[in-house]
Amino acid sequence: MKKGRILTGLLAAASVFALAFTTPQPTKAASNPSSVSAIKKRGTIKVAVFGDLPPYGWVNKDGKRTGYDIALAKQIGKDLNTKVKFVQVNADSRVDALKSNKVDIVLANFTVTPERKQVVAFAKPYMKVSVGVVSPKKKVITKVNQLDGKNLIVTKGTTAESYFTQKQPKVQLQKYDSKTQQFNALKNGRAVALADDNSYLYAWVKNHPNYKVGIKHLGPNQYIAPGIKKGNTSLLNWTNKEINKLNKNGFFKTDYNQNLKPYFGSDVSAKDIIITK
Repeated sequence: MKKGRILTGLLAAASVFALAFTTPQPTKAASNPSSVSAIKKRGTIKVAVFGDLPPYGWVNKDGKRTGYDIALAKQIGKDLNTKVKFVQVNADSRVDALKSNKVDIVLANFTVTPERKQVVAFAKPYMKVSVGVVSPKKKVITKVNQLDGKNLIVTKGTTAESYFTQKQPKVQLQKYDSKTQQFNALKNGRAVALADDNSYLYAWVKNHPNYKVGIKHLGPNQYIAPGIKKGNTSLLNWTNKEINKLNKNGFFKTDYNQNLKPYFGSDVSAKDIIITK
C-alpha cells in the first residue's frame, strides 16, 4: 500500500514536471527591462546613437551631442517624461547593443533591411535614403562599372557594404569600423571612392568641396527607422504611435530645417529625406 502511494506521488510529480516544460510560459512585462513601464519606472531611456556622423548624430566642438537623430531622441524622452541616456555605437555594434540590453532603442541612422528584420524589430520609418558614392572631383566616379577591380571604402555593418558585397562582387572593399575612419581613409587616398548613405555624403561634400557625389542613387530607396529588441512589443507599439504623432505635428519637417538643411547643398530638399505619412 505504501509502495502504491509512493508510485502515485512520483507519477503526479512527473506529470507536473512534464507540463511545466510543454506549456508555453507567458513573458511578464516586468521581466522586460526595455518595456515602456520599465523605462518610466527607471526614469531613463537608453538610446544608441552615432558620435561622429554629422548632421545626424555627433559631438560638436562644445562637447554636446547634436543632430537629426539626437533631436528625435530628446523628443522621445520628453514624451515619455524620462531622461535620455545616449550610448555611442558604431554601425556594426547596433544590433548587439539591443540584444544585450545596453540600449532600449537605436536611433543611429539605422536602415531597415530584410537581414536586420530577422533580428531587430523596426518601428515606422522616419527618413529615406539610398546608397551613394563619393570620390575626388579630379577623378570623379560616375558609373558603378568604373569601380570594377578598384578599392572602395565602406563602413562595416552598413547597407553600402551589403549592397556592394551582394550586387557588385568585382569591387574590392576596404572596410572600416567608424565614419571618422572611413572618411579619413578617403582623404588619404587609400581608395578611389567611398560608398555610404547618399544623404550624409551630400552633407560631407558641402564641407569638402574637392569631392563630389558622382553616383547619387544605387538600388532602391531605403528607410531609416528606430530599432527595438525583438519581442519588445510594449516599446515597439509606443514608438509607432509616437512616429505617427510627430508626423502629424510637423516635428520631422522642423527637425530637417534645423538639423539637416544647413548642412546640405542644393542637391537635397526636405522631400528627398523626410517621410510625412
